Amino acid sequence: MTKAIMIQGTASGVGKTITTLALCRIFKQDGHRTAPFKAQNMTTNTCLTKQGDEIAVSTWLQALAAGVEPGVDMGPVVLKPPYGFAQNAEEKQETIMDAYSRLCDRYEVIVIEGAGSPAELNLIKDDMVNMRMAKRANAPVLLVSDIDRGGVFASLYGTIALLDETDRVHIKATIVNRFRGDPARFADGLKILKDITNLPVAGVVPYMDINLPEEDSFDNHDIAAQPSDFESEFDRIADHVRRYLDMKLVYEILNRGMEK
Repeated sequence: MTKAIMIQGTASGVGKTITTLALCRIFKQDGHRTAPFKAQNMTTNTCLTKQGDEIAVSTWLQALAAGVEPGVDMGPVVLKPPYGFAQNAEEKQETIMDAYSRLCDRYEVIVIEGAGSPAELNLIKDDMVNMRMAKRANAPVLLVSDIDRGGVFASLYGTIALLDETDRVHIKATIVNRFRGDPARFADGLKILKDITNLPVAGVVPYMDINLPEEDSFDNHDIAAQPSDFESEFDRIADHVRRYLDMKLVYEILNRGMEK
């Protein structure tokens, strides 16, 4: 039976994409056939799969990190601003879940990436990418926040507090991302976060420079480069994240799923 884990964030740009990529690589390194999945991606920069379908650059890289062929089922809906996508909400939901179902037939682990924040209250009723996806996939959630921006306590606590109980139960742990300095210095912060969220902190991940193509500068011609060009960087990112995440806890969350 396919297992799923979802990476959501307190805001855009907090590190969901790289965390998802790192977990794809870690699960691959540990011998699990893994695929990334993002229900809907808004980007003007895409690349073509071997079948000629468009997917977001980030999803393409995550698939390579997982050691599998990128495919449209990993990112079934791409919105290109300002025009968006012609499908209505029901059609999009059907497209999303059909793609996810096909992935579940082929992979052992699915690492699902959310978008923006799950607590955008004016958007929740139409949000297909965060908690609705977590519910449909019955996936536990790791909630990521970027401490380098400041406000990590407010962003994590506030995001969790704004969710209703049916959504809140999906969040199983938090991750503090882009810490500058020695994570041991955040020991008091860890205790505070555990106390105010009533959740474990899966890790405090130090800041690192990422040497992968940016979506805004990526060109389809870059696909002509050998995917092996990225292999050492995938491993470097995975080793960094593995070092600072409690992978025993992550595996417990993955294996337990949404069991009570």
